[in-house]
Amino acid sequence: MKIEALPRRRYTPAPTPIQKLEKLSRHLGGPEIWIKRDDLTGLAGGGNKTRKLEFLVADAIAKGADTLITVGAVQSNHCRLTLAAAAHEGLKCRLVLEQRVAGSYRKEASGNNFLFDLLGAETITVVDGGSDLSAAMTTEADKLKALGRKGYVIPGGGSNALGAMGYVVCAREILDQCMEGGLAFTDFVVASGSAGTHAGLLVGFNAANAGVPLTGVNVRRPRAEQEGNVHKLALEAAAFAGLPAPARESVVALDEWVGPGYSIPTDEMVEAVRLFARLEGVLLDPVYTGKAAAGLIGLIRRGHFKADAKVLFVHTGGAPSLFAYQRTLAS
Repeated sequence: MKIEALPRRRYTPAPTPIQKLEKLSRHLGGPEIWIKRDDLTGLAGGGNKTRKLEFLVADAIAKGADTLITVGAVQSNHCRLTLAAAAHEGLKCRLVLEQRVAGSYRKEASGNNFLFDLLGAETITVVDGGSDLSAAMTTEADKLKALGRKGYVIPGGGSNALGAMGYVVCAREILDQCMEGGLAFTDFVVASGSAGTHAGLLVGFNAANAGVPLTGVNVRRPRAEQEGNVHKLALEAAAFAGLPAPARESVVALDEWVGPGYSIPTDEMVEAVRLFARLEGVLLDPVYTGKAAAGLIGLIRRGHFKADAKVLFVHTGGAPSLFAYQRTLAS
């Protein structure tokens, strides 16, 4: 199906900006670093999930759903934005939160966890890491059905073939901005988590024959596993949109900056978050963009990019979760 024919809600009024990070580039003594500000998408606090939800929520409405059901970690940006979309559309929303780090859920926690309440989650179900999340969401859908209501299940991160269309579209947007601004990037870098953003960009750039390598910085899984996940979803998304399938060798999801595990702080993440904030006034998050930026900085320091490279870092948002990591990030 052509993307243009898909039902879509619009939550971001204009293309998000691309900006040069001059002071960070100078500080690192490396290539030119630019940033795609997808932390400035619409809905509450912005972030990459907004683009996916434009397609997913439109599908939910078209199918007559009155409640969105989704899953994420205890500080999930995706859950925050799904709640915001539900509020905007006059829908209810139920969350399943996975404790990927044992004992990490606290009802009174700040960050996104606080926003789950503020945005009006109808119910929050907390499950242990490794639980069958699909089954947990199906249980919520069954509860709604028994009440004469209709739920719409959205996978973690909004990362299915439909959700990935948000970043196929974003790849087109980036290339259009490059054409209009006279920008010729040599490399793209993005966080790689639930795989929808990474896969969508990969499909979009491949369809346009962009010829620019896309490097994912993994935030959770071993490299081989994550690259397999990204490629599988990229194939599904390409088939769904009737676009060419990206080759397996084009999928890169480095795992050197994951650290001890998902959402667990690292010294490299702390350095990256502080550098972006203090040199450029840009807020990253500790779980996704902080570790992805740590990867970007690490790659620069190891000489991965040519001296005259022009690198675009795709900022996928997540700043509200900073407030749950104050002790880690404060001076």
